[in-house]
Parts: sequence; C-alpha cells; structure tokens
Amino acid sequence: MIMMSDDGPVAIVTFENPPMGFMNMEMVKELDRIVAAYEADDNVRAIVFTGGLPNVFIRHYDVGEIVQAGEFVRQSGRSADDIAEAARAETDIARLFDRVDRMGKPTIAAINGMCMGGGFEFALCCDIRIAAPGPYTIGLPETNVGIFPGAGGTQRLPRAVGEARALELILRGRVVSPEEAAQLGMVHWVETHDLLQAAINVGKDMARKAPAALAAAKRLVKGAMDRPLADGLAEERAAFMRLLVEDDDAMARMQAFLDGDGEIA
Repeated sequence: MIMMSDDGPVAIVTFENPPMGFMNMEMVKELDRIVAAYEADDNVRAIVFTGGLPNVFIRHYDVGEIVQAGEFVRQSGRSADDIAEAARAETDIARLFDRVDRMGKPTIAAINGMCMGGGFEFALCCDIRIAAPGPYTIGLPETNVGIFPGAGGTQRLPRAVGEARALELILRGRVVSPEEAAQLGMVHWVETHDLLQAAINVGKDMARKAPAALAAAKRLVKGAMDRPLADGLAEERAAFMRLLVEDDDAMARMQAFLDGDGEIA
C-alpha cells in the first residue's frame, strides 16, 4: 500500500492501494509504523507524502469500511456514550494524524490528484501542501454522504482558511479545483512544473536548517491558536533561551554567519 524512498535527507512516502487509492485501516496502521520510524531516524530531516496512482493522492477514506465500523459498534452492545468516550481518548487514525501534525520534522504533502475526505484531512496535518494542476478535486465532501469530517477536518481546516470559509466548505460538502484550493489557502500553491521535485526541494531547503530550531518553531506556531497571546509569547521566549543553552548547532551556525561563512537569506 505504501512505497518508501529517499532523496538525501528527504524521505518520500508514496501511497498506492490500487485500484481506487482509498485510505483504510490497514494503510493507517502501516503508515503509522513508517512515520514513527522516520521520526526516530536522525538521517531523515523532512518527509514528503505523495500519491502513486494516476491522478490520486488519497481519494478519500474507504466509506465501506466506515459503514462496517458503524454496524460493528451498533451490534457491540456498548452505549453510545461509552463508544464516544473511547473515541475521545484516541483512535488509530487520530494517533497517526497527530503524529504527523506534531512531529518535529517538516512534512510536505505533494498533492498530485484526488484528495478528499480522509485524504485531505491527512494533507491538513502536513506543514506544507503543494498541489499539481489538473482536473481533480480537493476538499471535505463528507456531508454529501450523511456524515461529517471525523479525522480532524472540522478542527484543522478552520485553522488553515478561517472559520467562515471552513463552515461554507464543510456544510456544503464542497470540493474545489487545485487552483481554487490555493486561492482559499487550503494548499500553499499550485506547482506547474515538477510537483514531486518541488516538494523534495522544499524538504531539502528545510533539511539544511538546524533541526532543533525547526522543531521548536513548528511546535510554537502550531500551538499559537490554542492559548492566549501572552502565554504563547512566554513559551516562545523560554524555548528560544533553551535553544541557546542546549543546541550547539544553533550557536555554531550563528558564529559562522558572524565569521562570514554563512548567509541569513
């Protein structure tokens, strides 16, 4: 279901799962193991995710599997409150998505085709989203089949595009072209040349930077909307001073700049 390769310090994870390119629980568990291994590998400095089937990133989560899960829990005899509390604690897909969202290494989604539902919810976990042009759609269409985004879409899309726009997209179940996705902020840009190479280049650019600084910056930015400004600023100051005390790489890079051996831009 998943192919792995690398280009220097950039790991490339390619989704397969033919013939439709759905995400399912088997893929989720396999991907969680892969991401955990890359997270622990100091030689991997950035990760690019892309689709391996023609015109498909991840089409969406397998709706048939969701129906089966619904039938299973209905027949389990457990109360709705009990099942809801278990899901509140954690699910397999939440563990994977949170791992990608929170890991200290930069992640890039190279969206090369259909990217809807759970596929787009996965892309929203990535730090950078780059889309190829083409006649395919991106978005969260779950309300069109009686459900709503349940793997982070109601929480991460508003952080990307704002509450008002997220409500319009989710409540209408509206999916958009890559170009409109870029206009709305759902993806960062549409790459008209070589999408995968562009994503790898972004990964290599970040791989050249001090990893501890990137990890701290990512953590601070992703937590900025969840706390008052004063608390975020205090956490930023504390993390900055900790970096100066603990990270030899940071000190060496700044000294190289002062000595004329490095560039700031």
